[in-house]
Amino acid sequence: MELQIQDLVSSIRKEGVDAANAEADSIIAEAKKKAQAIIADANNQAESTKQAAKKEIDILKESASVSAEQAKRDAMLAFKAEVQEEFEKLLKSDIKKELSPDALGKLIKAVLTDEDISKYTAEVAQVTDELKYQLAQEIRDGLEIRPSKGIKAGFRLAAKDGTGYFDCTDDEIAEMMMPYFRELEI
Repeated sequence: MELQIQDLVSSIRKEGVDAANAEADSIIAEAKKKAQAIIADANNQAESTKQAAKKEIDILKESASVSAEQAKRDAMLAFKAEVQEEFEKLLKSDIKKELSPDALGKLIKAVLTDEDISKYTAEVAQVTDELKYQLAQEIRDGLEIRPSKGIKAGFRLAAKDGTGYFDCTDDEIAEMMMPYFRELEI
């Protein structure tokens, strides 16, 4: 009987150990499945994060490229504006140099050709003896010449009755000429 009890205890023990081992194997298998699922999910999330990061990088690269192009364009426009501004200054300066009293006299005579000279006043920056000499005949024919503070160089020929004027000042000549130079491509 003692043997039977011992066999019974051994048998129960063996069945318990086998059941525990089976339970442990089942738990381990389940844990492995869960671990594989967690790893697969982590891999999927990592891939998704990687794709999102790649998209963001591509967007940032495109944005940087567009910004660089815009900056390049802005720099070129600023450069072009500076060059044109300097060119306008040079043009005005050269016009001012070329509008000597002798040149003014010739220009005023050319504008007054076939006109009733007595109906006009020539406004200039400064009335010089040389200009008076150049326009002596026109002055005798009734042309008035007077200085004007608003004129730096050149002249403005105004109708005495106030109906109009012909502006041939350095600023106006430069303005008339600049459209021919503004279209320069840099």
